[in-house]
Amino acid sequence: MQTEVIIVDYGLGNLKSVSRAIQYCGGIPKISSDPNEIRSAQKIILPGVGAFGEGMKRLSEAGLDEAIKSGVKDGANLLGICLGMQMLMDTSEEFGDEFGLGLIKGPVRKINAIGDSGEFHRKVPHIGWSPLQYGPNTSSWTGSPLEAIALGSPVYFVHSFMACPTSETEIIASCNYGGLQISAVINHNKVWGMQFHPEKSGRAGLEMMNKFISMI
Repeated sequence: MQTEVIIVDYGLGNLKSVSRAIQYCGGIPKISSDPNEIRSAQKIILPGVGAFGEGMKRLSEAGLDEAIKSGVKDGANLLGICLGMQMLMDTSEEFGDEFGLGLIKGPVRKINAIGDSGEFHRKVPHIGWSPLQYGPNTSSWTGSPLEAIALGSPVYFVHSFMACPTSETEIIASCNYGGLQISAVINHNKVWGMQFHPEKSGRAGLEMMNKFISMI
């Protein structure tokens, strides 16, 4: 039996590419801006590109923020992608302090181009392919969407800000960008976030999407 996956439409996401990836993996994608559909869904994907504050504003105005939180409370599996991952967090410093969904504790902070020594270390935004590493307290990806992924698999990033979970145990995978450890995959209960774009990350990304669709 195929699994329906609701893709949240709030005007700031790669809806078509995410939808195609789900379909390729054998799921049934449904793009929706209906709070009732999202509230009752078993699988939800929150995509996103753009600014944190604008994303949260659009979710709130459409009643989608509360619908997402209600769905999670009722046991839905939720995957936030790129901006969608960042909006899972408590706050963002992108344009002053903006409030997120608060599903994973911690802030979203800007990636600094300058290191602690005052020297230039990295370009911002972080754009391109970076290999995935284990999180600081992770030694296996068994049971996660990364279960079938080899350590060091490259995935595609486009972002200037990064999620910083309060608990490092919620960082499932990271990547090293110019000496900075960036949270690449985060998790709390059935809530998952991917800072990169799995739908644009080739075979590895599709394996992650496939595993997420099959998770109970």
